[in-house]
Amino acid sequence: MSQQPPGRTTDPPPKRPDASMLLLTNVMEHSLDDGYAEAAARREAEGRAGMPRTLKAKLGLAACLVLAALVVTLGAAQARVTAPVLAKEKQELIDRIDAETDAADTLESQVEEVRDDVSSRQRKALQEHGGDQAELVALLSGATSVHGPGLKVVVDDAEDTDQGGGGPRETSGFSDTGRVRDRDMQRVVNGLWESGAEAIAINGQRLTALSAIRAAGDAILVDNKPLVPPYSVLAVGDGKKLAAAFKDSADGRYLQALKDSFDIRTAISVQEKLSLPAAPSLIVRTAEPYKAADTGKGTS
Repeated sequence: MSQQPPGRTTDPPPKRPDASMLLLTNVMEHSLDDGYAEAAARREAEGRAGMPRTLKAKLGLAACLVLAALVVTLGAAQARVTAPVLAKEKQELIDRIDAETDAADTLESQVEEVRDDVSSRQRKALQEHGGDQAELVALLSGATSVHGPGLKVVVDDAEDTDQGGGGPRETSGFSDTGRVRDRDMQRVVNGLWESGAEAIAINGQRLTALSAIRAAGDAILVDNKPLVPPYSVLAVGDGKKLAAAFKDSADGRYLQALKDSFDIRTAISVQEKLSLPAAPSLIVRTAEPYKAADTGKGTS
């Protein structure tokens, strides 16, 4: 068995630390392909590097430069010609938008005038043809403004309303648990009606028997008009009796639970004098006594 000379070993040489990145290392060390480098060196050796030396080459280069300058000049001229046209078309479009907006505002004003006239005629008809109960009919239908003592209930969102959600009230489609919902205001209004309120308004919006309290996103709508918190509910009636009856009702306890559980801010105060406006629009319906058909048979 042969022996190895001293100082020599059969173990393979150690691998380079960057052996797994040979391709990346090669690209970094040789940023220019060897073929390109050889071609550049050959042209330099032959005297063909740098600017063209022959007259034909110089003329070709000059022609290319002139052509490029001509293209740039034509583009700039075209841009200068079309710029005023585009600006004019843009201004015409803005003018059309302004004109249509003014026309829409005019039509909306006319609609409001007609709506006010119709509401005025409806109120007058209720007052004239209500018989002995004309005043009561006008009051209950919201046809006239109301003045007198009553109760004021203010409901507002919690101070530290969390916009992140995650609470048990999030299932209703709202983003947090400290916001006042449309159903909350529905229960407040229904509780006041049940407690003996004669007329109710929310943020100056008079309620009638046909009023609707709904939600659109996070906004509360009363008869399709959006309201913003705090929600101030005014109820005309005997203030002390209203307050006692409302606090003892299921809806009053519900409002207290909102305050205790979700930090919704509430305030109930008896008012000596309240002023509620007439309903902005009325829907007048008439009814006639039902007459049963005569089913009797004549006798001979």
